[in-house]
Amino acid sequence: MLKVNAHTRICGIIGDPVEHSLSPVMHNAAFHARGINYVYVAFRVPASRLGAAVAAIRHLNLVGVNVTIPHKEAVLEHLDEVSEEARLMGAVNTIVRRDDRLIGYNTDGEGFLRALRAAGFVPAGRSVLLLGAGGAARAVAVALARAGAAAIAVANRTPARAERLAAWLADGLGVAARAVPWPGRDGVGPGREALAGADLVVHATPLGTYPDTSTGPDLAYEVLRPGQFVFDLVYNPPETTFLARARAVGARVVSGLEMLIHQGALAFELWTDQSPPLDTMRAALREALL
Repeated sequence: MLKVNAHTRICGIIGDPVEHSLSPVMHNAAFHARGINYVYVAFRVPASRLGAAVAAIRHLNLVGVNVTIPHKEAVLEHLDEVSEEARLMGAVNTIVRRDDRLIGYNTDGEGFLRALRAAGFVPAGRSVLLLGAGGAARAVAVALARAGAAAIAVANRTPARAERLAAWLADGLGVAARAVPWPGRDGVGPGREALAGADLVVHATPLGTYPDTSTGPDLAYEVLRPGQFVFDLVYNPPETTFLARARAVGARVVSGLEMLIHQGALAFELWTDQSPPLDTMRAALREALL
């Protein structure tokens, strides 16, 4: 049982909305498993109060917080220092207080890579198709580029967004990146070829997220192949329609739940300087999602 007293140290998450967050479940289970007198709580913070909320991390002596929608980008201007990964991604998802300084990190990219590597995929020298071009897609693309991916194709329902992300990756990070048409069921050409030929396909849109779990991205699923790696950033449900269809053809699938665990584990390390209990965190999340 979690015991809170005058010595308890506080971590949390700020966002709006934030009531749906599973991070309190995951982190409080981890703190308990390690016997650490920490507690993790959710703070709903409207955009108009973001600056005051960040300042409160100092004033209330918090260990740090996670940052979620819609504050990941806007929070950068309120911090004393930002890691290189967070700067490249243009977003912070974890803040750590070091004495009186607030340092911003982005654990999404490394959390994604850890989940990939745990599944047996090493990005160096491999080709990737990224479905989506928003903030999550950018974080994943930066991580893959820095991990040595040979080529990244970006497809998005709004082609201009895919073109901007691909151009930024090529110019800013030097990776071979290109925009391709969305590989829908009726599509032909470069998008369909990228879906069939990529070593790794990453779905980085919200399609298929609870409660609308019966939907998924409109794709030419028939061109997916056995042994191909397929990763869905959606974690609720852990097995999305997208992953189920990929699994049916023999693809090696990775759930967004694994990325959630590993990005949370990195934040745990930053706040506690201890190794995270991954199995405990995974079990707590799976129980919460039943």
